Amino acid sequence: MSTNPFAEYAIHQRWMEQAIALAQQAGNAGDVPVGAVIVDRTGSVVATGENRRERDGDPTAHAEILALRAAGRSRHSWHLEDCTLYVTLEPCPMCTGAILLARLGLLVYGADDPKAGTIRTVFNLPDSPCSNHRLSVLPGILEIPCREQLQQWFAQRRSRSPN
Repeated sequence: MSTNPFAEYAIHQRWMEQAIALAQQAGNAGDVPVGAVIVDRTGSVVATGENRRERDGDPTAHAEILALRAAGRSRHSWHLEDCTLYVTLEPCPMCTGAILLARLGLLVYGADDPKAGTIRTVFNLPDSPCSNHRLSVLPGILEIPCREQLQQWFAQRRSRSPN
């Protein structure tokens, strides 16, 4: 990454925009709109994922988990120390655990999750005694569009359901 913080912010925005596009695909397909992109230190996309719980009937098919699985397969290694994960929503306990186990280099996320976020909102799993990996975290990148995307999706779902 560049030593210029503004250049780094622009890079983070670019990758988060890709995660937002993946989240939109998930939302259009009936899943909660969450998207994830894993990038290595050279700036190459290693893997992507979008929430697929409803489509796959799989409670573990979160965007982060799918991206981590794909990254491990493509690299033939579960070690992702040189990678950054961009995700539109603060990870849940399951995803945070997988991120820590992958020894991810950096986590960048958009919106806080006040119900299940375990990076800093509900609980801070990376800094807990059970974590054996110190995770670098950059929250709030494109926070407003990430949050609005989720809010709009849920509002549309509520307006369609009978009272």
